[in-house]
Amino acid sequence: MPVWEKLGCLIKPQADHPWLTSHAAVPCVEIRVASRMRIYCSGRDSQNRSRIGFCECDLNDPFGTLTVADVPILTPGAIGNFDDSGVMATWLLDYEGIQYLYYIGWNLGVTTPFRNALGLAVSEDGGTTFNRYADGPILDRSIYDPCFVASCAILIENGLWRMWYLSGVRWTYHERKPRHHYHLKYAESSDGISWRREGRVCIDFANPQEYAISRPTIVKDGNLYRMWYSYRGEAYRIGYAESGDGLSWTRHDQNVGITVSDDGWDAQMIEYPHVFDHADHRYMAYNGNDYGKTGVGLARLRAI
Repeated sequence: MPVWEKLGCLIKPQADHPWLTSHAAVPCVEIRVASRMRIYCSGRDSQNRSRIGFCECDLNDPFGTLTVADVPILTPGAIGNFDDSGVMATWLLDYEGIQYLYYIGWNLGVTTPFRNALGLAVSEDGGTTFNRYADGPILDRSIYDPCFVASCAILIENGLWRMWYLSGVRWTYHERKPRHHYHLKYAESSDGISWRREGRVCIDFANPQEYAISRPTIVKDGNLYRMWYSYRGEAYRIGYAESGDGLSWTRHDQNVGITVSDDGWDAQMIEYPHVFDHADHRYMAYNGNDYGKTGVGLARLRAI
């Protein structure tokens, strides 16, 4: 059974950086030159609106010097747009010299607290600047996703763009407050912009108490697809599933090899994993208590 060795809390909110005043949520890791690691994450400003920025460190010494970007690389959109209440990074990939940053756009709601959709920002200068591909979303609610869509993972295989994404399927009332219900579905594209959906469910609710499955991250080892994700009943935990084709998945949450700590920054919940490989090691960046309010942690896989 694999075991993730927790290395510690890597990023905490920074009061002297306005975009990172509170939270450092949904980490998205990029290895740049040598072992230089850039972690895109979503901090909140003084108005509680999410903005996307990044921190950098050396993966060989991750708890050494941490550089925090002075300004965010993406801020909330114009009033009335799908992302006017906040933006959160969810997946980054490099294709033909262009970096594609898929992000969650937030709108505040009336009958429900919020509505999400997926947007795209691109960089043609190696990540120095990112610009919106469009003012509108590339993936929004549909006949298959009636309430909203959010976090995603994307692989490109033989020219086919494959996406696993969060699909909001309904709202209910729980203790007189609206409660969202979402799981993970599948979509395909030929260009990363226009996506085809048929309502294919990949990770569904395991029991009536489970109501939120989010933030997939996928690694393909040979012919085996491995997915890590968040799932929530009483509190968020990180789950794990396997597939031979990326479509039909079997959950193995009991074998994920990581859970909450006995005390500290990730003792109440763990969620929003991003798994990546570097120099013969597999790592996981993840959030702890209160949906990223306590920061971003780093773990390394240790097989036994």
